[in-house]
Amino acid sequence: MSLTQTIELPNGVKYEQPLGLFINNEWVAATEGATFEVINPATEKVICSVQEAREVDVDIAVKAARAAFEGPWASTPPSARGKYLLKLADLMEENLLLLASVESLDNGKSISLAKGDVAMAAGCLRYYGGWADKVHGKVIDTMPGTLNYTKNEPIGVCGQIIPWNFPLLMWSWKVGPALATGNTVVLKTAEQTPLSALVCANLVKEAGFPAGVLNIISGLGKVAGAAISSHMDIDKVAFTGSTVVGRTIMKAAAESNLKKVTLELGGKSPNIVFKDADLDKAVEWANMGIFFNHGQTCCAGSRIYVQEEVYDTFVEKFKARIAKNKLGDPFAEDTFQGPQVSALQFQRVMGYIEAGKSEGATVLTGGKRFGETGYFIEPTIFADVKMDMKIMQEEIFGPVASIAKFKTIDEIVAVGNGTPYGLAAAVHTKDIKTAMEVTNRLKAGTCWVNMYNMLSTQLPFGGFKESGIGRELGKAALANYTQVKTVQFNLGGMDFLVGL
Repeated sequence: MSLTQTIELPNGVKYEQPLGLFINNEWVAATEGATFEVINPATEKVICSVQEAREVDVDIAVKAARAAFEGPWASTPPSARGKYLLKLADLMEENLLLLASVESLDNGKSISLAKGDVAMAAGCLRYYGGWADKVHGKVIDTMPGTLNYTKNEPIGVCGQIIPWNFPLLMWSWKVGPALATGNTVVLKTAEQTPLSALVCANLVKEAGFPAGVLNIISGLGKVAGAAISSHMDIDKVAFTGSTVVGRTIMKAAAESNLKKVTLELGGKSPNIVFKDADLDKAVEWANMGIFFNHGQTCCAGSRIYVQEEVYDTFVEKFKARIAKNKLGDPFAEDTFQGPQVSALQFQRVMGYIEAGKSEGATVLTGGKRFGETGYFIEPTIFADVKMDMKIMQEEIFGPVASIAKFKTIDEIVAVGNGTPYGLAAAVHTKDIKTAMEVTNRLKAGTCWVNMYNMLSTQLPFGGFKESGIGRELGKAALANYTQVKTVQFNLGGMDFLVGL
């Protein structure tokens, strides 16, 4: 069986798509010969079939990662690790159109947004490449005649499980800090969107990384993902995805070798508009907050709260703005919203829309399938929404917004914190006192003021409550992939203890 397939994309890009498992810097077939299909969500047609990793393949990849961790990677100076990451970032930028086109093909996101994702992914790798030789401990003075210091050492072999909504961006968020700090990686792509990470694997080899440092496999979550979570020779697991799956991974980690865990999970984030806000700008940010990436964003501003004095005006402006969003072909440069990623996700979102209707919420616009082919859903706004409704409590992960009124700060803080999640929130106001009070009281890992969905590689990102454990991005992410060792020397100052 061939481990590559020639694919020609609608924008004229023609390339060789790897189909195998990338283990030890080589393309290999799955041991048991299993494959699974990758579907184009815009056409519902099969793109190709990739090799499906199972438990035995995970084990082979882990052995390769362990050998690299204890061999060539252990003797690689931090500055050299940084250079590898910088080279990989350069190669991603050189292949930006190819990588973005592959993202659009198997994820369905617009090509213009995919280009932005690839640029941000390269920037993330470059950022952590700069950190590689700057991770160090401290000398701590405790008493005369002693020398005490700490070292930040790599954890070891890291299993990483990434989601389908931002395939390459989440790939870089995981890989960057792990490799910069001296770990090796076995990364499983989402089964819906494996293609761009496989293309990027060729760039890993081209960048010169030693064999076994970064292994990339395709597989099903319930098989390969479960094998990573419970593997006795994986020292740490990182996962981005749903809270339900996050619980399963944490349990498997605890029941195996008590491996370290970081989880970036779901959200049901409030986007709060006060009466003194610049409404035109607030509308633009609300649109970006919920309909960006087809609503398939963990920090999406899916709960929009508007102070009652400006509620009607905001709603009319919001409806008019949404009507301008271009929905359709992901390869059209002016497309803003493509299809949902899969038939399952399409059905899930449509199920939430029906639940909203049945519970008494009012559809102001949208609420239906768009077109006859592909998993497209009209951008949808619900009004007359109560806090106990399913669409107000559960993560929909689609282009569905719920709008409600509020009166006071105390009221909006209570309802803003009124779900199990705490990933993000936003406040729109011209009053800095209001902004500071509300953001201080909201239980969310990221709080935006007069903006939404603006993420930066330099800034930590993660959740409160059931939205996760640990932080991605920024200096904070380095702590996910290092462990502190304390070293104490007796230089003669403690000899009086001998014989006691």
